[in-house]
Amino acid sequence: MPFVLIVGPSGAGKDTLIRLARDTLAGDGRFVFPRRLVTRPPSADEDNIALAEDAFAEGEATGRFALSWRAHGLGYALPDEAGVLARDGRIVVSNVSRRIVEEARARFPGTTVVAVTAPPDILARRLAARGRAEDGDLAARLARTMSVAPDLTIDNSGPPEEGAARLIAFLKAGTDRP
Repeated sequence: MPFVLIVGPSGAGKDTLIRLARDTLAGDGRFVFPRRLVTRPPSADEDNIALAEDAFAEGEATGRFALSWRAHGLGYALPDEAGVLARDGRIVVSNVSRRIVEEARARFPGTTVVAVTAPPDILARRLAARGRAEDGDLAARLARTMSVAPDLTIDNSGPPEEGAARLIAFLKAGTDRP
């Protein structure tokens, strides 16, 4: 379980569950929660490291990222250090696009996927509350379907602590697997 990729629709609460798991597991060196590199500034909803578009393009061209992808007109990447840590046996947990899952599974055997979901009305409400212009066409985002087979699905329509508890249990159980 070198990488645990957290996927799901916008507004499902992926970053919230990751933050709660990171806080709970902060003293456990087996787990790493890298900050994503994104071609936009960080916000209250996402604690990323801002990366200029030309630096992203150069990083992709030179293989400086463990994983990288484009979504919603932006570039996203996990730093190369995340791949090194995963290969060294650490469990690297990150929010990624569904479109990078198959590549990650091919490059990092043992990668697992956790899908975080919520009913459409909750997703719509959460997205509207963010009020980010760069979120684009909310109806189109809500219409997308899951295209990967997850190892765990978490319905995050209740209190986020419940979803986080399921994620943490999954992560801890993964350390017991070969």
